[in-house]
Amino acid sequence: MATSSKPLAERMRPRTLDEIVGQKHLIGPKGVLRELLDRKQLPSIIFWGPPGTGKTTLARILAGEADRLFFQLSAVNAGVKEVREVIKTAEKAGGAVLFIDEIHRFSKSQQDALLGAVESGTLTLIGATTENPSFEVINALLSRTQVYTLNPLGKDELLGILQRAIREDELLSSAKIRLKETGLLLRYSGGDARKLLNLFEMIVMQGGEKELVLTDELTEHIVQQRMARYDKGGEDHYDIISAFIKSIRGSDPNAAIYWLARMLEGGEDPKFIARRLLILASEDIGNANPNALLLANATFDAVARIGYPECAINLAQCVSYLASSPKSNASYAALKRALDAVKKEGEQPVPLHLRNAPTRLMKELGYGSDYHYAHDYEKNFVQQEYLPEKLAGRVFYEPGSNAREAEIRRHLKALWGDKYKY
Repeated sequence: MATSSKPLAERMRPRTLDEIVGQKHLIGPKGVLRELLDRKQLPSIIFWGPPGTGKTTLARILAGEADRLFFQLSAVNAGVKEVREVIKTAEKAGGAVLFIDEIHRFSKSQQDALLGAVESGTLTLIGATTENPSFEVINALLSRTQVYTLNPLGKDELLGILQRAIREDELLSSAKIRLKETGLLLRYSGGDARKLLNLFEMIVMQGGEKELVLTDELTEHIVQQRMARYDKGGEDHYDIISAFIKSIRGSDPNAAIYWLARMLEGGEDPKFIARRLLILASEDIGNANPNALLLANATFDAVARIGYPECAINLAQCVSYLASSPKSNASYAALKRALDAVKKEGEQPVPLHLRNAPTRLMKELGYGSDYHYAHDYEKNFVQQEYLPEKLAGRVFYEPGSNAREAEIRRHLKALWGDKYKY
């Protein structure tokens, strides 16, 4: 079979809204994007959705429909310099559309560089991200854009894309191809149209010159060794991050490092991993080893500053440390007990002696009276009530049995005696 310099996914990229498969909530007859174009309006937009759902294609089509100059940058290899060059050209042209792929990889300073041009209308920004914009895009930029969510493509939609490629592609349409079994290919694609088409083209190219009969066996034989068995947007994502967290919680650094490698090899965003480590450092280690939170925070900073692939070394150090650390969920459990008390007992009043008394009237009402300043007493401690009256003596924080929290327990018991049953 003849070959092309362009991959199949690029050759089959839709050129009009009507050719796009899926996303009917955006581009259907009453879709918000179609209505905007009918009114000749194109606001700044952020498309949030899994890979291969049409974010780049939509950006190109929208710019074309709006008859606007179009620029495309990738946040992976573009910076402030490239952004300013586009802004300068857009100013001369009277405006332009700038599409930024993987905008979640732009730093705060890089995103800040866009604000003035977006605010003035010099640039109509279209960003694409697979990550939650609430975490990855600065608030100032979010407030100037509309966020639209794209959904993974379903089985029927993916099959329709595949069949259209066989009928209409300049190379595949001349080949003899029969789709006997497509289940494994669809599962490998994970709702990603680009991955589907490129995997299918690889199978066709390696399947021989004669008639190709697509079966699950053929798909597995050709594809299995050529792709990471990890899908950021699919079931594997949740299963592997679950195994990763549970391995660290279970103090198994070997398993934790393995699952880390699986995620990195599969293209997981290192910042997502670092964020989960930050949570785990308090949820599962806490006061058993306070240094865990410090290292997790330092790792998050390192990941943000260095980027992949070098930051994988920082992640490996943090993962092995957290997995090898003593564990305690006592702080997390204390918070859950306190939240439960708030829900069940209602909002109990603050004891008078703990209230702030900035005015004379408040002092006359007893605000702040009989409060004992701890530093005026021996060992900087004096027994007094800090909980609301209805909750007096309630224990929320129960130190764990690890060495550090056992020391905390002894210290609290020495201070409070029988008031709290430690």
